[in-house]
Amino acid sequence: MLFAPLLFAPLLFSPLLLLPAKSLAEDTQQNIEQSGAQTDSWSESASDEWSDAGWDDEEQGHTIHGFFEVAYGARIQSNRWVDRDDTLNEARLRIDYSNYFGPLYASYKGDFLVDDLTWDGPFIDTQTREALLRFSVGKNSDIHLGRQILTWGTGDLLFLNDLFPKDWVSFFSGREMEYLKASSDAIKFSHFNKLANVDLVWSPKFDSDIYIDGERFSYFSPLADSIVAAPPKLSANNPDSQLDDGELALRIHKIINGYEWALYGYHGYFKSPVGFDPERGVNYFPKLSSFGASVRGTVKSGIGNMEVAWYQSRDDSNGTDPFIPNSQLRFLTGYEQELISRLTLGLQYYLEWTQDYDELKDNSLLPGKEPEEYRHLLTTRINYRSLQDKLTLSLFVFYSPTDDDFFAMPKVIYRLSDSWSSEMGMNIMGGKNDYTLFGQFEENSNLFARVRYSF
Repeated sequence: MLFAPLLFAPLLFSPLLLLPAKSLAEDTQQNIEQSGAQTDSWSESASDEWSDAGWDDEEQGHTIHGFFEVAYGARIQSNRWVDRDDTLNEARLRIDYSNYFGPLYASYKGDFLVDDLTWDGPFIDTQTREALLRFSVGKNSDIHLGRQILTWGTGDLLFLNDLFPKDWVSFFSGREMEYLKASSDAIKFSHFNKLANVDLVWSPKFDSDIYIDGERFSYFSPLADSIVAAPPKLSANNPDSQLDDGELALRIHKIINGYEWALYGYHGYFKSPVGFDPERGVNYFPKLSSFGASVRGTVKSGIGNMEVAWYQSRDDSNGTDPFIPNSQLRFLTGYEQELISRLTLGLQYYLEWTQDYDELKDNSLLPGKEPEEYRHLLTTRINYRSLQDKLTLSLFVFYSPTDDDFFAMPKVIYRLSDSWSSEMGMNIMGGKNDYTLFGQFEENSNLFARVRYSF
């Protein structure tokens, strides 16, 4: 069996998040100015799909809408490990429905999907992204019950304290940005008061990432010491389904003097199968706890943010097990500003400090290919909007001077009308070595296009 814990430790647990093209500065400034507003907006994620806007903004009645979309993507070079050159070939019908039943709010979001990139030919599936009930408990508390999209944090395509599930296949395929966020089957309790606002999320059953399994994209396997792909697909053992094997996530936040402060906590598991059991020969999800904090607010003419998180690898507290990731301290700082009208620039610096590094090197499976003790990452975002906001040009670039690798995402979005829109873009990855986060995906670099009709 192929073993890839060292792959997934940097890849599927790395804080990458593809977000909508809407400006961070616009979204965040609005939230900060509205002192006391109860939203879950963060960075560019304040789209309708990802946010928890207050109830007062919603119409008291039922709504139904959706879209039909066709999408295609292909590699820009041949891949020696994957036979097919296309990375995306699908048609999708989305239906969104919501209604109020007295004090109870119900919401459903579902997809009917035809996907031509499976081993057995075209695959027809129905997917429920959201099926929740929402209601108030007293004057200052809300409960969200059911399948839902959850998120929090301050980063732009980088996140530290958001440990809700992600869909990495969608991320690399060029699907619509919202599909990076996978669904959670959870209960969310929110309480608002003058002292602080509290969000508590309990997932009775562990919700993992949709991780790279080798079917659509190749990846680096430490066991094979080379790039590999399916067959066989990477599989993993999930945690038990007992109630005490679920997940807990906590956020305490408050706006003070125009700055949004937050504390975070998480108790559960690594979201991707970064652990390996050599006795059974299977990948699994090691236990994880995290604690963090963030602040975000106006800095001169723009928006600044800082965030920190401590990742405690509970199954390898001393860092001597080569089959489990070590604990880490993660730090992020960023700044975004509108340089001229409709042109926005965003910059970020991110650090991963791996703990017990000497023990990691002493027990390494691949001497010389260990991650650096201090991994540095820089990001740049440039957004330009024109033609009455019908045209959006966007470029986001990751560059790690530590790993000497990069990931560039240029994109063009054009809205023909209120109903018709189109998007074209590229995911360009590369690096000096094939075992780093972006270097391993060089032959997965691709371009994509999507056309959508909304109703």
